[in-house]
Amino acid sequence: MNDAEFNDLIEDTFEQIETLLDDLDLDYENSGGILTVEFENDTSLIFSRQSGNQQLWLAARSGGYHFRWDESVEDWRCTRSDELIKSLVNREMQQQGGVAFDWN
Repeated sequence: MNDAEFNDLIEDTFEQIETLLDDLDLDYENSGGILTVEFENDTSLIFSRQSGNQQLWLAARSGGYHFRWDESVEDWRCTRSDELIKSLVNREMQQQGGVAFDWN
């Protein structure tokens, strides 16, 4: 994958997350390749673009996660657990922020 394709995938992913956050009326900021989601309990989820290694990183209270694009399922897959990003983010939103997030 070239850099332009990677950046398009990141932008599409961030847009999907932002649309769901808007529906839930959650605060977030998207700036400089970093999407930060703020919860009412003063914690955050931080998604960041890692262009050098073409990964998407997620920082959560439970730990840090690195994702690579998996062409076979057209989704981001965790490099540590093989879990897809959507199910992991759904779980983290609930566990960390108490938010019923349904990214499918």
